[in-house]
Amino acid sequence: MALDKILSIAGKPGLYKLLTQTRTGFVGESLLDGKRVTVGMRNNVSVLSEIAIYTLEEEVPLRDVFSKIKEKENGQKTSVSHKAEKIALEEYFFEILPNYDEDRVYASDIKKIIQWYNLLLDNKITDFTEAKEEEVTAASSEEE
Repeated sequence: MALDKILSIAGKPGLYKLLTQTRTGFVGESLLDGKRVTVGMRNNVSVLSEIAIYTLEEEVPLRDVFSKIKEKENGQKTSVSHKAEKIALEEYFFEILPNYDEDRVYASDIKKIIQWYNLLLDNKITDFTEAKEEEVTAASSEEE
């Protein structure tokens, strides 16, 4: 499953898999406990494939950050917990993305990224490469 089907919903813990769209929003399934939730259009929802991390030069897509974590950890869970001290989180993230913008990327953001990475790993979602152009084109032509 690609990151374009994984959602973060403001005010709700963890990540959600997009199941279907409805007239008033969509239905998602929690990756934490498998429970289904209906989310309206008024909720603040982020698709993981659209999230980027600030660096000193540019914005790096979250999928690239996840790939760097996966490479560093050899496909295993992170060596640092998302509950670690702020300084430990920042040191770890500095190893992953040495040029991240420390003024715009907060410890809470790093916690979330580490927590999301481990949650995706638990759910065997480890393909962080970008969706292939053919798949995207096929999916958009199916919708028409």
